Amino acid sequence: MHDLIIIGGGPAGVAAGVYAARKHLTAVLIAEEIGGQSTVSEGIENWIGTVKISGADLARSLKEHLEAYKADKLETVIGDRAVSLTRLDDGRFTVTTRDGKAFTSKAVLIASGAARKKLIAEGADAFENKGVTYCASCDGPLFSGMDVAVVGGGNAGLETAAQLLAYCNSVTLVHRHNDFKGDKITVEKVLSYPNVKTVLNAEPVKVLGEQFVSGLVVRDRDSGIETLLPVSGVFVEIGVVPNTDYAKELVELDAVGRVVTDPRTQRTNVEGVWAAGDCTDELYHQNNIAAGDAVKALEDIYVWIKTRA
Repeated sequence: MHDLIIIGGGPAGVAAGVYAARKHLTAVLIAEEIGGQSTVSEGIENWIGTVKISGADLARSLKEHLEAYKADKLETVIGDRAVSLTRLDDGRFTVTTRDGKAFTSKAVLIASGAARKKLIAEGADAFENKGVTYCASCDGPLFSGMDVAVVGGGNAGLETAAQLLAYCNSVTLVHRHNDFKGDKITVEKVLSYPNVKTVLNAEPVKVLGEQFVSGLVVRDRDSGIETLLPVSGVFVEIGVVPNTDYAKELVELDAVGRVVTDPRTQRTNVEGVWAAGDCTDELYHQNNIAAGDAVKALEDIYVWIKTRA
């Protein structure tokens, strides 16, 4: 039996793994991969202590840090994922994975992050990877010299638009509200480019094309008038869905499926279970915050384990 099971391999999960190993807790970390959502980013400029780092390099750095400290205290199960989390009659917890493995522990840290929301529009599924994409850094170069649309009005959408300008002829930002949700500096910078266009207060309703995307139909939310945008690519940045299905029968989730936590300690409503990172109801979701919340949780977990009768 382990002291702790850590579910997730992003900044939160890795920070927890490093701290658990340093505190000599016996722990197992379960994750499909190390790095989290940022692995697809070409350049991360807000990871404190590093001026700029690619998503791939960040993942490599996180893995190296984990390997350097894990010794014989931390077991890593990479390429697998948790599918169920249950509490036993004696208060311990069992996590079962997709590959049929089972682990038991005194405490659990949920740090399984979130997945990107899919575009809900006619033809969106049919044209996924044929012009509809969820990764600008992965697919942006494929649209060199083309006109594309970015669906989303937060920082992720704005940053995607800026990134695509390195390849594309023009970028049209489609946002369902009248004002962008991104921070002011990012909004002003992106909109200052002459080849960035905006379509506000509108929602995508249909993706057109034959073998590949040739257009996106958007509908004004007030008038109902539909407009065809002649684009060859649709990049989707409309938020994320927390990866918490495996825990929904045990811990309290909010309306959108995020784990409800006490921000002082990261405790959930279940004794012995903590959560950190993008899978929680934390107000702000960033790599630094996820790592910090995990460290906060580990400090509390350590005291909890060591002071129990």
